[in-house]
Amino acid sequence: MRSRNVKGRLSDSSFLIEQLLLAIEVIMLNIRSAHPEDAGDIVRLIKGLAEFEREPDAVKITEEDVIEHGFNEDQNLNYFGCLMAEWDGKVVGFALYFFTFSTWEGRPVLYLEDIFILPEYRRRSVARELMVELAKIAVQRGCTRFEWAVLDWNVDAMDFYRSMGGSHKKEWQIFRMEKDEIEALASAEGE
Repeated sequence: MRSRNVKGRLSDSSFLIEQLLLAIEVIMLNIRSAHPEDAGDIVRLIKGLAEFEREPDAVKITEEDVIEHGFNEDQNLNYFGCLMAEWDGKVVGFALYFFTFSTWEGRPVLYLEDIFILPEYRRRSVARELMVELAKIAVQRGCTRFEWAVLDWNVDAMDFYRSMGGSHKKEWQIFRMEKDEIEALASAEGE
């Protein structure tokens, strides 16, 4: 009987330590909306994401682009929103999103373009808290869906998204046109 009490206290202690560590993480972590002065950090994190995705030379965005298209004085020219994740005051991650529209549902859709956490800050609930905040934004804006794409080799991300209730829509494939194809199509007249 005595060993059970000791064992029970140990498991209670483990639980308490785990809860204390989670509380410390919450204190250390701050999720907030991005501001124009975050443009440099946003570009830095986008470059970090490009490295992670094995495309380090593909990034063309500048701080000026971020300000022009995300923090423009003319609200009609702001094409994205962005959340910043700070750990003990240091910017360690971001989530960049925008809204699309579901014609069948007649409701807006929140689309997550990019989410990235510095490697040394992963597994500290940073990505989860960014996703929770994005879900809150989607609810506040009346969104019928919250969507994103993930690279087919990023199994860790897929597992993470599934753990939060996300699902892979296998019947849908992403198509896109790059700038040259867009310009060619725009200049085609009655062909």
